[in-house]
Amino acid sequence: MDERSTPVFTFFLFCLIAGMPAAANIQDVCSSCHVNATCDNKSDNSGKVCNCKYGFVGNGRTLCQDKDECQIGATKICGQHTTCHNTYGSYYCTCLDGYMASNNMPVFIPNDGTHCQDMNECSVSGQCGPGGQCRNLDGGFDCSCQLGYRVHNGKEPFHPHKDKVSCKVVDCGHPALQDNMLLFSATGTTYGSVATFVCGEGFLLKSGVTTSQCGDDGLWSRTNMICEVVDCGRPPHFPHSHMLWNKSSKMGAEVFYQCNFGYRHAGDSNVSTCTAAGQWEGASVLCQEIKCQEPVVITHTKRLWDGATHVGSVVVYQCDEGYDTRSTRNYSVCGQSGLWEDIDLWCEEISCGPPQTLPNTNLLWDRSIRPGSVVLYECISGYYRESGDNISTCQTSGEWAKVSLKCEAKCGPIPLLAHSDVVWHNNSVVIHRCVNGYHSWRGSDVSLCSSSGVWQMATIKCIEIKPPIGHLLVSNEKCLQWRAEKYEEDTEIYKVAYIGSRDYDRANVDKRKQFLSSKADWLKVCLSLLPATNYSISITAMSKGFTASISTNTSLTVPPIPDIYYREYETPAPTLRLHRSPNSLDPISLYQVFVLPIDDTMVFDCSAPVDGDTASEYGSVKGSVQAQMRISHVGTAMNFTVGDGLYYGGFFNAPLEKGRHYYVVLRAVSQWKRDLKSSCVLWAKVTGTSYVVRVSSLCGAATVGLIALAVLLRYTYIWCVKKT
Repeated sequence: MDERSTPVFTFFLFCLIAGMPAAANIQDVCSSCHVNATCDNKSDNSGKVCNCKYGFVGNGRTLCQDKDECQIGATKICGQHTTCHNTYGSYYCTCLDGYMASNNMPVFIPNDGTHCQDMNECSVSGQCGPGGQCRNLDGGFDCSCQLGYRVHNGKEPFHPHKDKVSCKVVDCGHPALQDNMLLFSATGTTYGSVATFVCGEGFLLKSGVTTSQCGDDGLWSRTNMICEVVDCGRPPHFPHSHMLWNKSSKMGAEVFYQCNFGYRHAGDSNVSTCTAAGQWEGASVLCQEIKCQEPVVITHTKRLWDGATHVGSVVVYQCDEGYDTRSTRNYSVCGQSGLWEDIDLWCEEISCGPPQTLPNTNLLWDRSIRPGSVVLYECISGYYRESGDNISTCQTSGEWAKVSLKCEAKCGPIPLLAHSDVVWHNNSVVIHRCVNGYHSWRGSDVSLCSSSGVWQMATIKCIEIKPPIGHLLVSNEKCLQWRAEKYEEDTEIYKVAYIGSRDYDRANVDKRKQFLSSKADWLKVCLSLLPATNYSISITAMSKGFTASISTNTSLTVPPIPDIYYREYETPAPTLRLHRSPNSLDPISLYQVFVLPIDDTMVFDCSAPVDGDTASEYGSVKGSVQAQMRISHVGTAMNFTVGDGLYYGGFFNAPLEKGRHYYVVLRAVSQWKRDLKSSCVLWAKVTGTSYVVRVSSLCGAATVGLIALAVLLRYTYIWCVKKT
C-alpha cells in the first residue's frame, strides 16, 4: 500500500468502526424525491423518505400525479348545493344557483367550515317588476301580483327571468254615470281610485253615497245616490208689487216683480231665480211710493194747485195779465218717475215781434215792436218798386199789418259764389272757378242775367278738399271710429291693418288685417285685440290710396288658468307637469310654485304680492315660493320636481320635510308696466303614510275636492284641514 492509499484506508476504517456501510452502498434519499414530493423523516427516525405533496399520489420518487378530489362527489367533498372544481394539485367549490357561500366568497374550500346556504332573492328591490311581490324558495324564488294588479301574459306564480309574465295594474276605466248624475272629480281610473259624483243641473241629492271606488276586480263600486228634480215652489211676495211669472218652479225659472202704480223699485234686483238649492234667490224688491217735489215756478204765471205730490197730481199754469200764453198746454202731471212732466210754456208780453221780411227789400225801423210801431220797406240796390204798399204797423193783436210791396231786379252787380273767383264776365255772363283748397261739385259754373233782370246763379258748389279719413280715434281699447270725407254717396272700401307686440314677450306678434265696405259718413269697427299689447293700426281708403294711422295699448287681463293634471303623491319629490299651447298669446309673464304645509287652518290669497314666504293671519301655517319661471323659459310644456334643492328665478326649491303634508299651488302671473294680475290652480297634494285629511268644523261640509275647485276661481280662498 503506498502513501496515496493511506487516506482511503483510514476513511474506510473509520466507517467500519462507526458501523456505517461502505462508501459504495451510501444513497442520498432526498435528492431522489419527485418534484411534487417532499423529503420527510421516517416515523421511527430510521432515515428519510419521499412523500407526494397534498393533492398528488405516487411513490414519491418516480411518480407523483394529480389527485382528482372531485371523483368522490361534490356533496361529499364540498357539501350540499355545491359544484366541485378540480385543479392541478388541488380543487375548489362553488354554490349552485340560488345559493351562496357562508363566507360570501364566490369560491371556497370547506376546510374552514364554509358551506352553501339559501340566497334570499327577494331582498333585491323590484325583483318581480312593478306590482309584483316576491316569495323566497329554497334555492330560488317565484312571483305573484300584489292587490290591485293582475297577472299578464301567463299565470301565477311566475319567474320574471324565465317567463314573459308581468303584473298589470287593475284599471276600471271611466266611471259609469247613472241618470241625472255628473262626474265631479276622479283621482284616476286604477285600483283604489275614487270618483265623486254630483247631481246634474236641475237636480238635488236626496240620499245615498256620492263616491265610487275602483276595486281589485276592475269594477267601480256601485253608488246608491238618488237625485230628485229641483222644485222651488211658489215665489215669495213683496209688498206693493205684482209678479210676472209663467208658473214654472224648476231650476232656472225666473219671476219678475213690478211695483204697483204709484210705486217705484228701490231695491237691488227685481228678478228672482230658482237655484240648484231649491230656493228662489236674487230678488231684493223694495217698492216705495213715488213723490214729486214742489212744481217749478214759471215767470209771469200763477199756479192752480192743491198741494198734492203723488203720482197723477196736476198743476195748472195761467199767464199774468198783460202776457200771452205761448204754449198749447198749460198744465203738468206728477209722473211715475217722480218728476213733474216738462211743459213748453212761457208767458210773453204782448208785442208784434220782428216785422216780416220781403224779398229784395230793406227795413227802415226804430226797432220798436209795441202796437203802433211803423216799419217802412224800400227796394234794395239793383231793384225798383214795381207795385204795392210799403208801410206796416204793429197792431193790438200782436201782429204786423201785411204789406204788398213788390221789387223787381235790374240784375245789378255780378254775383259772387262762396269760395270761388270770377275768371271772366260781361254784362250778362259770369264764369266762376273754385279757389285753391276747394273743388267744384256738380252744377253749372256760369251765372246768366235773365230777361226779367234777375241773375240766374251758377249752381256749382265749392267744397273744401279734406283727407278721405279724418277724426280717427280709438274707444273702449278696441273700437275704431273715423269720418269719411266723401263728395258723393259712393261705396268706399277700407283696409284695416294692425300689428301688436308686447314689451315682455317680443317673440309673439299679433299681425292681422280686414276689409270694410261702406257708404256711411261716420264709421265704426271693433277689433278682437289681445290684452296687454301695444298696437299700431292703419286704415287705408282703397280708392283714394290714403292711409291714416293710430296707436293704442290694451289693458292687462287676468291670465287663463294653467292647464294641469291634478294628482296626489306620497313621494317627497313628485314631478309635476304643465301644458301650454304652442300658439298661445295669453298675457302670462311668469309662473310661481307655492308649497303650503297642511296644518289646522290655512288662508291663501292668489292675488297677494309675493316676495318669499307667505303667511296667513288666520292660521299658524306658513307656505313658501319654491320656484319662479319666466314664460320664455317654459315653452309649450314643463316638468317640475318639487324639492329638488335647486334655485328657480332666485327662489330655493327646498326639499319637503318627511312626515309632513303639503298642497302645491301653481300661480300664473301677468305683469305689464305697473299692472299685475294672477290666477291660481291646485297642482298637487303630497301626503305621508300616516296622515288623514278631514274637513274641520270651520268649513262645514266642504270637501277637499271642493277646496281644490275653489282655487280655480282666482279669488281669496280659505282651506280648512284637520289632523286626525
